[in-house]
Amino acid sequence: MATPAMAAPAAATAAPPAGWRLGVAYGGLGLPLAFVALPLYVMLPNHYASVFGVPLALLGAVLLGARLFDAVTDPWIGRLVDRWFEHSTARVLVAAVAAAVAAAVGFRALFFPPVEGTAALLVWCAAALVWTYLAYSVLAVLHQAWGARLGGDAAQRARVVAWREGFALVGVLVASVLPALAGMGAATVVFAVALAAGVALLAQAPRTASHPAAAGRVPSMTLPLGDAAFRRLLAVFLVNGIASAVPATLVLFFIRDRLDAPAFEPLFLASYFAAGALSMPLWVRIVRRVGLARAWLAGMLLAVATFVWAAFLGAGDVAAFTVVCIASGLALGADLALPGALLAGVIQRAGRSGQAEGAYFGWWNFATKLNLALAAGLALPLLQLFGYTPGSREPQALTALTVAYCALPCVLKLGAAALLVTRWMRDPHGACE
Repeated sequence: MATPAMAAPAAATAAPPAGWRLGVAYGGLGLPLAFVALPLYVMLPNHYASVFGVPLALLGAVLLGARLFDAVTDPWIGRLVDRWFEHSTARVLVAAVAAAVAAAVGFRALFFPPVEGTAALLVWCAAALVWTYLAYSVLAVLHQAWGARLGGDAAQRARVVAWREGFALVGVLVASVLPALAGMGAATVVFAVALAAGVALLAQAPRTASHPAAAGRVPSMTLPLGDAAFRRLLAVFLVNGIASAVPATLVLFFIRDRLDAPAFEPLFLASYFAAGALSMPLWVRIVRRVGLARAWLAGMLLAVATFVWAAFLGAGDVAAFTVVCIASGLALGADLALPGALLAGVIQRAGRSGQAEGAYFGWWNFATKLNLALAAGLALPLLQLFGYTPGSREPQALTALTVAYCALPCVLKLGAAALLVTRWMRDPHGACE
C-alpha cells in the first residue's frame, strides 16, 4: 500500500487533454484497436462456424488456447512498454508503427485463410489469432499507459478514458456493420488505413509525464500484484468482464436463432455500439456527481435489468430487442470508461505515476483477455453439450441459448456488483472515488 509520502508525486502529473483536438489526438488510435477487440469475438466464431463449418466445441478450444497464450504475454509487454517510455516517446511511437503493420497483416489472414479442411483451418486460425493478438496487445498497452500517465482527478481521468473508449466504440460500430455492408475484404482495408491514421494522431498527442525517480529504473513486472487496491479492483473487473464477454460472444446466435431476425443484425449492433459511444459524456457527468465507483455500479445494475427483459423475447421481437441493445449499450459505456479511470487512480495513489503504467495495464489486459477466453472457451462448448448448434430451432436448444445469453450474464454482473460494494466501495480510498 502506498504511504501519503509515496503518493505525493502523483499530483505533479501533466494535465489530461482538455480540448477536443487533444482528445482526438490521443483517443483516435482507439478506433482501429476496437476491430481486434469485441467485434473479432462477435464475428469470428460465427464466420468459421457458418462459412467453413468448423464445429463450435473445437473452435471454442482454439479461441480459448490462443487467447490464454496471448494473455500471459501481456505482463511482459507491459514491462517492455515501461522501458520504451523510460527511453523516449520516439521509441514508443516506433514500436506502435511496427505493431500496427503486424496487426493489419494478421487481421487480414484471419478472415481469408488460404487453407481448407477443419484441421488446417483450426491451425491457421490459432496461428493468426496469436500473431494478431500480440500486435494488438503492444498497441493497446502502450495506448492505455500513455493515457494513464496524463494524470488528473477522477473526472479528468474519466474524460481521458472516455475519449479513448468513445473512439473504440465508434470502431466497434464500424467493424460490426462494415462487413455486412461492404464485405470482409473492405473491412480489412479500412482497418489498416485506420491503424495508420491512429498512430499518426498519437504522435501529435500530449506528451506523457515522467517521474524523476523513474530514470534508469523499470519496476518489476509483478509490482502491481503486490498492490492490494489493484488486486481488489482486478477481482471486480474480472467477474464483470466475463459477464460482458458471454453475450458478446453469443449475440449473433441469439439474433439469428432465438429472434429469427438476421436481417436486422446491422440495426441491433449499430444501436448497441452507438448507444455506448454516445453515453460517454453522460457517464463523465455522472462521475462528477456520484464518483467513479457508484457510477460503475449503476451501469452494472442497468445491464442486469436489460438482460432480464431480453430473456422473455422471442421470434420477431425486433423493436423490443432494439431497445435492449440501446440499454445494454448505455451500460457498456460505463464498463468501458470507468474501470480504466479507477485503475489510473490506483496507480496515482501507489506513487507509481510515470513509472509503472505499462506493468499495471499489462496485467489489466491479461484480465481482459482471460475474460474473453473464458467466455468463448466455456460458453460455446456448453451450448453444444446442451444440444445447441447454429441454426437450431428446437425448444431445448433455444432455451439453452437464452440461459447462456441472458441469465448467466445477470448472475455474473450481480456477483461483480457485490464485489464492487464489499471489496472496493467500503475501502476508504475506494469510497472517495
